[in-house]
Amino acid sequence: MNTDQLLAGPRGRRLCLNLAAELEPRIRMAVFNLGYELDPGKGVSVVRFGTATDAGGATDLPAASPEELGALLAAVDVPDLDEMPVLAALDAAVATARYWQAPDGEDVLAALPVIREALRPVADRVRASPGAGWWEQPRAREQWAVDWRDPDAPAPLGQDLRTVLAEWARNTRAEELRALESFRYASGSWWSIPVGLLGTIRALPVGLDLVEDAPGWREATAIPVRGDGRTYEIRTADDWAQLCRAFPLEVTASRRHDWFQVTGRDGRWVIPDWERVGTQWDAVHLTVLGYLACAGRALTVDSDTASVIAGWDPDRTIWLTDVVRETGGQRQSWHRSQPGDAWREQA
Repeated sequence: MNTDQLLAGPRGRRLCLNLAAELEPRIRMAVFNLGYELDPGKGVSVVRFGTATDAGGATDLPAASPEELGALLAAVDVPDLDEMPVLAALDAAVATARYWQAPDGEDVLAALPVIREALRPVADRVRASPGAGWWEQPRAREQWAVDWRDPDAPAPLGQDLRTVLAEWARNTRAEELRALESFRYASGSWWSIPVGLLGTIRALPVGLDLVEDAPGWREATAIPVRGDGRTYEIRTADDWAQLCRAFPLEVTASRRHDWFQVTGRDGRWVIPDWERVGTQWDAVHLTVLGYLACAGRALTVDSDTASVIAGWDPDRTIWLTDVVRETGGQRQSWHRSQPGDAWREQA
């Protein structure tokens, strides 16, 4: 891992900005104010309330400029970072990912050259943190499959994944054809991986939090599994691009509206044809660093084609063939009272 990798992607920059905001109250306030000013939904979908005045009215919160925030970041002493604040910042970066509309104001802020450069000392500390020690590790042989239901409900592993992939391929091509024929600029499918595939995670409870666009689950059944077979590792943008070049599936018509909103790029889009990927690979694993560096970017595939990693959680392995089995170990039941609370294992 190097600093440029961590700051290359929207999620990596947001992680560093989240950490920076915890270092100094003035930085937190400046990030809050500038994030609001730069948000595309300012005053409509995002509303800010002012501070009360003696007269009982409201006054705007003071706003800093990006240059002033950059100076604050440059002046702050960045300490060694323990594991917990880094994991909390990672969780928040994942929770604020969105691929169906333009980036929020704090993502826009973190992408400004002056802020991106000022975040380098924070990124350096993240790289050295014990919380980041596993971010480049390949898929573990023994993992957990998660069923987001009551622990008393049956939680079987998904099977016959080739049938799932074949149906996904048919539906994706049909959706692309409908979008091409109608030529409607409307939101539709925005994710890059098939819905319904078996996915596994490395560790509990951290993996229960690192979920994009989560609907607020409060119950989880974790199933110990073991998976062998050939695994394609995604650590860099080029890893993803190579997969897209080897197994391209055109999704320009169906993804153009959302992915233009996310990246600002207007052009041809592809994703991997996962049905064909499954003829050579049993699983594909997105490392945490691969996620932080690549998710949400327009990743170049060739001179006129790009792709986006969207809807794929960090360190999640997706399985393309039926080579995953329960280990026979104890299933675990996890619960939290409200979304955002800490997960606790049930006895």
